[in-house]
Amino acid sequence: MIVYEELKLKADGFLPELKELKAALDIVGKQTEVSDLETLTVAPDFWNDSENAQKITQRIGSLKSAVETYTHLEKDTADLIEMIEFADSEEDESLLPEIRDSFTALSAELESQKLSVLLSGEYDSKNAILTFHAGAGGTEAQDWAEMLYRMYAMWADKHKFKKELLDWLDGDDAGMKSAKLLIKGTNAYGLLKSENGVHRLVRVSPFDASGRRHTSFAAVEVMPELDPLDTKNIDIPDDDLTMEVYRASGAGGQKVNKTSSAVRLIHKPTGLVAACQTQRSQPQNREYALQMIKSQLAVIMQQAHLSKLSDLKGVQHKIEWGSQIRSYVFMPYTLAKDHRTNFESGNIQAVMDGELDGFINAYLKGAALGNLILK
Repeated sequence: MIVYEELKLKADGFLPELKELKAALDIVGKQTEVSDLETLTVAPDFWNDSENAQKITQRIGSLKSAVETYTHLEKDTADLIEMIEFADSEEDESLLPEIRDSFTALSAELESQKLSVLLSGEYDSKNAILTFHAGAGGTEAQDWAEMLYRMYAMWADKHKFKKELLDWLDGDDAGMKSAKLLIKGTNAYGLLKSENGVHRLVRVSPFDASGRRHTSFAAVEVMPELDPLDTKNIDIPDDDLTMEVYRASGAGGQKVNKTSSAVRLIHKPTGLVAACQTQRSQPQNREYALQMIKSQLAVIMQQAHLSKLSDLKGVQHKIEWGSQIRSYVFMPYTLAKDHRTNFESGNIQAVMDGELDGFINAYLKGAALGNLILK
């Protein structure tokens, strides 16, 4: 049957892609590493160093998971081809819906695995902390910052990721001046690291009675949520920190508590800022904020290939014209365009409702291509 012949041809096309994926994921190397590490775990003194033992067992689990995922994908492909050949030989049209469903699911899983190859950075698998800063412009910029907050919260919901608001500072009349949002899920940081930068909005202002067009800016900073083990080598002297306390509040101005338990820490040598208001006490908020500062420093040091804190300089975004990574235009036409990849979407409402995967994937693929060129 022609329909089965076409499906068989498409399914056969998965085979070379699987071969390339196997090499890219280094499945054979992972299997060898699992075997070597498991040999270490049976040593009598393996648990004498509990911290190292924990890292090894976590590494084994991660490697096995990657190998098993690929193995299932390989088996599902073979099963699909076999089913198509059987249905074709028997001229059994009743299997066509099941085969099409399997083909669609397999195609989606293969694309997902291809994307996972691009998420192999040291911190890519971690949760992500997004910090929003309104640019100059008062209410306009503060409203835009809150719109971005909503956009990423909706993106997280679409991916079944969990969200936690860590800090919120209300705008003067609308929106917010700054906020921190924790997004929890596998590869959250790897996916969202592409969103780090300045975002530009062009629209007719709802706050301008004359109906004039306004341009607003807001910055989004993205960092991984690292645990103390990841940052154990980063020691920050107390003299390098400035601590501010304030009364915690939630989105929309709702007060979280009646005491000044919220904490904002400033790392004076770099100007990095971290704030937290969700823990139960001021010391707990300070500890959480300190861990965020350490996480930021760890990432910056890794990216700059630095070995000591004293080599770090100021790292703030300039929230102004010419520094934007993406523009969102509401009039005279509708368009969201990324200036790094040139990926764009004319459905601005869908983008503001969290449809960001096209932008994210374009960035990841572009970064991967750039790495290959550099090599």
